[in-house]
Amino acid sequence: MSLNLIRDPWLPVLRRSGPGLIRPAQIAEAHATDPIIAFDWPRADFRIAAHEFLIGLLRTACPPEDEEVWAAWMEAPPSPEALDEAFVPIAHAFDLDGPGPRFLQDMEGLVADSEPVERLLIEAPGDSTVKKNTDLLVRRGIAQRLSRATAAMALYTFQSWAPAGGAGNRTGLRGGGPMITLVLPGADPTLWAVLWANVPTGERPVAADLPRIFPWLAPTITSEGSRTVVPGDNAHPLQCWWGMPRRIRLEFEAKPGVCDLTGQTDEVVVTGWRQRPRGANYAQWGKEHALTPQYRVKPDSEVLPVHPQPGGIGYRHWLGLVANTKDDLRYPAPSVALWRAYRGSRYPAHTRLLVAGFDMDNMKARGFVEAEMPLHRAADREAQEELADRLIGSAQEVANALRQAVRGALFSAGATVKLDAELFATLRERFWAGTEADFYALLGAQAGGAKPDFARWLDSLRNVALQLFDEAAPLDPLSGGTVAQRISQAKRNLVFTLRGYGKAGAALFSLLDMPAPESGKTKAKKGKAA
Repeated sequence: MSLNLIRDPWLPVLRRSGPGLIRPAQIAEAHATDPIIAFDWPRADFRIAAHEFLIGLLRTACPPEDEEVWAAWMEAPPSPEALDEAFVPIAHAFDLDGPGPRFLQDMEGLVADSEPVERLLIEAPGDSTVKKNTDLLVRRGIAQRLSRATAAMALYTFQSWAPAGGAGNRTGLRGGGPMITLVLPGADPTLWAVLWANVPTGERPVAADLPRIFPWLAPTITSEGSRTVVPGDNAHPLQCWWGMPRRIRLEFEAKPGVCDLTGQTDEVVVTGWRQRPRGANYAQWGKEHALTPQYRVKPDSEVLPVHPQPGGIGYRHWLGLVANTKDDLRYPAPSVALWRAYRGSRYPAHTRLLVAGFDMDNMKARGFVEAEMPLHRAADREAQEELADRLIGSAQEVANALRQAVRGALFSAGATVKLDAELFATLRERFWAGTEADFYALLGAQAGGAKPDFARWLDSLRNVALQLFDEAAPLDPLSGGTVAQRISQAKRNLVFTLRGYGKAGAALFSLLDMPAPESGKTKAKKGKAA
């Protein structure tokens, strides 16, 4: 019997009372007495992708018509029966195996060599890495067989976030490893609250639209002849939730087995997959997905999806994740913008923003990034954004001054130094991490009606910068005369900037709306004039 991802229970979840297995329609079951609080996948990428899957399913099958309808289901979630009924028109598109169309798999049988099933996992080593025996950190042999439920989640994650995969193997609709942001409403939200908080309003599609939404219901629009898949042209905009860039067929083995990732027993297991190149080449989808932040390279250029970068995620990314940057080149995900503009007014100030995604280096996953930040409700959003811009800008000024000071302390003049080298990258990340708590405290205080305390912020920047300088360039009795002189001069320059002197110091004080101190020359001129 085939697995249907709508009708059958396959999603592992945690209720307040313990673990369970549900079908999608049960996501709000027993919401008042024993609600589901989280997905229970053993991998972080699966947990985030499962949120995308359910949010996409709700947006496709039963989107709120307007904000009032959205609010009604937020307060009184739908019953399993109501969701079952809403999912009926699209359930046929969610068979993972069986004789008909298969979820996220090419309609053709695909003649190709078999790939190990573990290569559905984005971080798994590829064929070249295995042949060269260079899979040192992420080893081969992660999994040899998967249950169908696990394979379905792996396939959805892979197709949604597909990285570059060699000649003709296309990246995901949002590029390889897109950034995902999720609004987490309230202090202790249920899973239903998290999902519904991020579902955009819209209209239900009609039956004729389904092959343009679920591309596996129709012959693949291959990229041969430079063909592209464009929203509104040859694809429905809702395909943003169901992109299928890779031409894949899973290989099933009809005998009971144990999943190597979850330990779940299944009567049918997935042992491999086949792939053919030149699947869908997605173009112009940058602004379609509700959960991914966006950017432009320059004004009026194409909108592109944001991807995580080395160094993790912190408050320096607040502009672009929560609000537009001043140059209007980076924008938050539509779901975040909608929350700040309308939905957030209904919820307390404990709302947070979850940011996650793979940090990719072309075909290689450097790591999976996951972070949370407060999403303060503000009576005056423009004032909040102005404050954030000043705080982040001033922190950037100090981070630059710290980097230059450490460079001057450790290296002689004229030395060639890569400022993105590990020492400087670590220094930068420690500086941002060390000042993060005060950043959010100041935003929170403003949300509560307090005026910005820039003096407190400047103290925080100074203290962290000087502490990090002393750790990176310690001045000890064994330091040679030249080295000691270089370190002392570099620290004087840093202190000089932190007190508002020089070009960098003036820029710092200007951002904090503080008067720059008078230089010695200015004081001398005033003395003569007197």
